[in-house]
Amino acid sequence: MKSFATPRISLGPLDADAAAGLIAAAADVSLVLDQAGIIRDLAFSHEDLAREFDGPDSWLGRAWSETVAKDSRAKVEAMLARDPLKDPARDTARWRHINQLTTRGASIPLLCSVAPLGQAGRHVVFGRDLRPLSQLQQRMVEVQQSMERDYSRLRQAETRYRLLFQMAMDPVLILDADQQRIMEANPAAQRLFGRNARRTPSRTLAEVFEPGDRLAVQTLLANVRSAGRADDVTAHLAESGEAVVVSASTFRQEAGLLFLVRLSAPAQGGAALPDSQAKMLKVVQVAPDGFVVTDASAQVLTANAAFLDMAQLTQEDQARGEPLDRWIGRQGVELEVLLTNLRNRGAVRLYATTLHGALGGQVEVEISAVSVMNGGQACFGFQIRDIGARSRPAARAADGATRSVEQLTELIGRVPLKDLVREATDAIERLCIEAALELTGDNRASAAEMLGLSRQSLYVKLRRYGLGDLDEQQG
Repeated sequence: MKSFATPRISLGPLDADAAAGLIAAAADVSLVLDQAGIIRDLAFSHEDLAREFDGPDSWLGRAWSETVAKDSRAKVEAMLARDPLKDPARDTARWRHINQLTTRGASIPLLCSVAPLGQAGRHVVFGRDLRPLSQLQQRMVEVQQSMERDYSRLRQAETRYRLLFQMAMDPVLILDADQQRIMEANPAAQRLFGRNARRTPSRTLAEVFEPGDRLAVQTLLANVRSAGRADDVTAHLAESGEAVVVSASTFRQEAGLLFLVRLSAPAQGGAALPDSQAKMLKVVQVAPDGFVVTDASAQVLTANAAFLDMAQLTQEDQARGEPLDRWIGRQGVELEVLLTNLRNRGAVRLYATTLHGALGGQVEVEISAVSVMNGGQACFGFQIRDIGARSRPAARAADGATRSVEQLTELIGRVPLKDLVREATDAIERLCIEAALELTGDNRASAAEMLGLSRQSLYVKLRRYGLGDLDEQQG
């Protein structure tokens, strides 16, 4: 122990009260023991700690070894038996962990040290409360155990998925999304690449396929990265020329994006379809609604019989390769609006427009459309339904009936503005006449005066709109 060099000069004369204050401030718990180890006085650094010991004054007059737990009594006896003045070599081990008991039997850990006091054989025990440190250590142990459990679960999950990756029957590749470089390949993929399997981890995915198929594969990866999904593409391996179906998905690892690419053999039988899909195609061919498939530029690829009938065509070859706006909409404007919504949203429902036949016929139709990917390229499917029978407003009858407001609204974009204005004016005029007749109790003279018309002008308009019984009035 290194003591003060000149304590009498640096500290000056200290009385008992000053010494007691220093001892109490030096530790959380301070005990004064006589030469027999009996507690003669005690002090606490704060009142809360004294209350936790629940009446420590009962320690006075008792041996210190009697107030500690059984596992700490040997330590207390050893600390009191040591004399640092006679045995300075053992002074470095003066701090010991002591479990101090409260009157209720609870154990509070203290880090204690014993120092001699004066020449009367007395000692001072300095105790530091270890509970904050113990709680911190306990929390660290709990956190460490929780982390170990999490690491164990992660290791087990990684083992399971790596086993699945290795045992997968289809070739599977893991790519770096930025450079599209192969990071890992399962045994099935290594067998597929044959003699170049060792070079696989250092190659980009494009190098695996023939030059003519690389653009389709890169488009597939770009669509998966941006949209999260894309239709499979068929490509040929550069070494063997074997055709494989390429599908891809993305996942994140260590804040980086990776591709999971699966290579599978194409379906047997070439373009043969399952029986259920073949039946569905037959139903589409004979469906009463028109169905058209176009490419991304709205050029017709195929059309069913119902569409050919509405377009006044006799053969599908007359429609194939032609732009769809040749029949849909007015001057291509409406179809362009439809295609814009289709590209942005992926699907459009119940779009009302007009279909013009090759022989001059015109049909009011309702279109639902969807965008799909095929071989890395977008194509559009259009379902076209003739709604003329239920939505076309009845032509003005001989009695002069006008269109309703709802019917006028449906005509926007289909007829010129001047015709709409004329129709709207007629509808408003008829409503005003009907209201005037109702207010006047069907009195023509009063109604004409209310409307600012002559009786003859009112009769002309009544006849025009088919209102009232004119023959009875005139008679």
